[in-house]
Amino acid sequence: MRTQVAIVGAGPAGLTLAHMLHLQGIDTVIIEQQSESYVRARIRAGVIEQTTVDLLDEIGLSDRLHRQAMVHNGFYLRFDRTTHHLDFHRHLGRHAFVYGQSELVADLIDARHTTGRPLHFDATDVRVHETGTDRPVVEFVADGSAQRVRADFVAGCDGFHGICRQTLDRGRTAVMERTHPFAWLGILARTTPVTDEGMYCAHPDGLSVHSMRGPHLTRQYLQVPADTDLGAWPDDRIWRELRRRSAADDHPELETGEIIERSLAPLRSVVTDPMQQGSLFLLGDAAHIVPPTGAKGLNLAISDACVLSHGLGLYYATGDRTYLDRYGETALPRVWQAQAFSWNLTTTLHRLGDDQFDWQLRRARLKRWTGSIDEERALGEIYLGLPFPTPWRP
Repeated sequence: MRTQVAIVGAGPAGLTLAHMLHLQGIDTVIIEQQSESYVRARIRAGVIEQTTVDLLDEIGLSDRLHRQAMVHNGFYLRFDRTTHHLDFHRHLGRHAFVYGQSELVADLIDARHTTGRPLHFDATDVRVHETGTDRPVVEFVADGSAQRVRADFVAGCDGFHGICRQTLDRGRTAVMERTHPFAWLGILARTTPVTDEGMYCAHPDGLSVHSMRGPHLTRQYLQVPADTDLGAWPDDRIWRELRRRSAADDHPELETGEIIERSLAPLRSVVTDPMQQGSLFLLGDAAHIVPPTGAKGLNLAISDACVLSHGLGLYYATGDRTYLDRYGETALPRVWQAQAFSWNLTTTLHRLGDDQFDWQLRRARLKRWTGSIDEERALGEIYLGLPFPTPWRP
């Protein structure tokens, strides 16, 4: 099989890149190790930046999003039993959109099927070879038979533990990483949201997060030690702690209900530099990871796809490799801005130490965020989405 771009991974980065290349007449093959049903059901982030939605508008993939997404102006902060609303829209005229990643991925998969271009689910024994040449190869098994794809380029969109990342020459790769000593214990529950937008509750004993997936469905999180055993957290204990950390004098008590899903997510920050080697380009979690604080992962993945599609489009239209060869250095500044934003939120909202000095420092930052228009606007610029590094060009 011959193609121009082989894309490994059918997540937001790979599917968006494939669609943008399709609109430019560039041939692609997508290889995904998981089943289609698994990929469609995979629960991830639910907050989409205005910048990302603007791109989805341009490439014709936002119709269902606009019908179903909840449109938010900002988010709530609660500390000292008092609730504050950070209204970024009033400063910037933009929004955030709550639309589950699984919903967006479903839209992208449907769009891919409509194009008729290859999308292989349930691929096993995926291997990537010859990325140091201008004719890399991706081999895999699908439908019981061995497949071999020779391409001009490979886009590695298969996550942090994916095969593409493993093919990197470690001697030419810097991996910068910070791991936090805590995790998020997350639940999906049949309850009414406590506020009309997402809320971070900063408490001396640790963070709680309250977001919505619909009028009667919520996703909520507790900061817990990184080595937490989920089995030690029955429903009653989870609700008791969520209520304690979110208690306020200006709102009713948090509603409890049926917990239909629970998970444990460690918090870490990773950036790989460079994001390309030879004919291999890394996108999304394969190149970088941000903590869930601030919900930047999905949006960075689509930003990467925009940058790479621009470079590939110019190359196939004119033979000019300028933007293609600068893919990593073009994408990384926005990655680092998102990392800095997430680090700011993570270190302010989470319990980092056991003394009053830690809590008072965090309170001072929280009071600044809620008491300064300039600070509120600065947070909103990144939360609602910085411009993508390169414009979308069909």
